[in-house]
Amino acid sequence: MDHQPGDRTDTRTEIRDFLASRRAKITPEQVGLPTSGRRRVPGLRREEVAVLAGVSTEWYTRLERGHISGVSEDVLRAVAQALQLDDAERTYLFDLARAARRVPSRRKDVHVPPPVQWVLDSVTLSAAFVRNGRMDVVATNALARALHAPMFDSETVDRQGRANIARFHFLDPRALDFFVDWDAAANATVALLRAEAGREPHDRALRELIGELSTLSPEFRTMWAAHDVRVRHDGIKRLEHPDVGRLELTYQSLDLPTPNRTVHDLTLYTAEPGTASEERLKLLASLAATRSQETAPTDQLG
Repeated sequence: MDHQPGDRTDTRTEIRDFLASRRAKITPEQVGLPTSGRRRVPGLRREEVAVLAGVSTEWYTRLERGHISGVSEDVLRAVAQALQLDDAERTYLFDLARAARRVPSRRKDVHVPPPVQWVLDSVTLSAAFVRNGRMDVVATNALARALHAPMFDSETVDRQGRANIARFHFLDPRALDFFVDWDAAANATVALLRAEAGREPHDRALRELIGELSTLSPEFRTMWAAHDVRVRHDGIKRLEHPDVGRLELTYQSLDLPTPNRTVHDLTLYTAEPGTASEERLKLLASLAATRSQETAPTDQLG
């Protein structure tokens, strides 16, 4: 089983497995190196990465074993270039290096400020919600709760009534019907968690989540072992909603500034104007508004 993030030993394991997985993806032909004879390993050899990065084989081997705390940023950039890392993978590698140098400290979760909730509530034709780096949904507007009703009605919701996108994806069978492109959505979810593990490898709640998913979901274990990383999250989402049917929505995520290294991500789902999905999203918004009025206290209804 792949290791979950934790102490400094686990951080070294993360670095080792990540670099080895990226090295295995690159062929000598892709980087202009000659090939001869049979190769015992897929991708590049350590000595080939060392040549491309301009360091000794012994030095790169030590780095790939997880000894990253004394490595300069210039050398990390050279290794990232040699391994053809994309922006998200570079960020992950540098986050791991910073975590290895930093004295472990407990990150404090922060509440969503009231003005952010006011903004969410003012958005009526888009589903808007805020999630943290562990994929907990920490604030929503009414349409987001209606759109993700199967997730909020799921047994994977915690005792405080908080939904977790990753738990719903991998531990609730209904997610297979709700997410039309389940594999793509699940891979994106795991890649976002992987990025968070690079930022905060000492986060106990994150370790427990990854351990739970690894234990209960073979699909999660496989995707986690791929070491794919994603920082930004936007694109097209297709959902099969139990009330209004098929929806094809565009989603965009924005970082919210928060203290204490806490990650808060604002995500908005909207439909292309003039489409059937827009009409269905408007219907869902109307249903959500009606239900909200029906459940409001009598004195608020006037």
